[in-house]
Amino acid sequence: MTLIEVDELSLTIDSHDLIKGVSLRIERSEWMTVVGPNGAGKTTLVECVSGVRRASSGVVRIDGHDVSRLNERDRARLVAFVPQHPVVPGGMSVSDYVGLGRTAHHGVLRALSYADRLAVDDVIERLALGPYARRDVVTLSGGERQRVVLARALAQATPVIVLDEPTTGLDLRHQFDCLNLLRREIRENDLTVVATLHDLTLAGQFADRLALLNAGNLIAQGPSSKVVRSRELSDAYEMQLRVIDVDGADVVVPSQRAVDVDRLSDE
Repeated sequence: MTLIEVDELSLTIDSHDLIKGVSLRIERSEWMTVVGPNGAGKTTLVECVSGVRRASSGVVRIDGHDVSRLNERDRARLVAFVPQHPVVPGGMSVSDYVGLGRTAHHGVLRALSYADRLAVDDVIERLALGPYARRDVVTLSGGERQRVVLARALAQATPVIVLDEPTTGLDLRHQFDCLNLLRREIRENDLTVVATLHDLTLAGQFADRLALLNAGNLIAQGPSSKVVRSRELSDAYEMQLRVIDVDGADVVVPSQRAVDVDRLSDE
């Protein structure tokens, strides 16, 4: 069942087209990752999908609701957005920070209800953050802090989470930990995930489907295994890419020799 509909979405700022006529369909409990080279429009697209940024034209519907027509509180009950560099205030415990995700349900000026506290405690337990619950968020390591940011988004209890480069700054183990947590939430709680990732191997291994952007245009979309093997992917990155099967997982690697040959032939 289609949960997110993106129809002819475009955004132009100062005569510069950031995204151009992008249309996507994302199913309930599906993970779609947006990939593409720097400047392709990935962040712009997911910000528009989440309602953080308003498009110049086109429409985004989540569960039938036009995101641009929702007030902030109603939108926050429908979709949670995690930016690439979230602001984490000092002097706030992990428990209180995760509790900020409940604002859409209890309001800004009201204290957390008993039901809100139960929801926060449940998320903290699911993400194994219990030992850190009373710690100041800023004292945590990068991997721990990323889990806390994800916990806040999950505490919103929305059907959709949109994440812009959720593995930024994490080492390899913590990247896998973060993405595995998302995969588990999809499986156990019917979560729908829209994300951006620079790492093509991780994108291909974790996402159900990929959407490939280049210069603001959607140039390919489909099952991850198909997109990572597409000619369009190599063209977008302007280099030859190979996919190697490692224990049943696709690993995307650049073919340096092919790149050098192309460059030399141009000269």
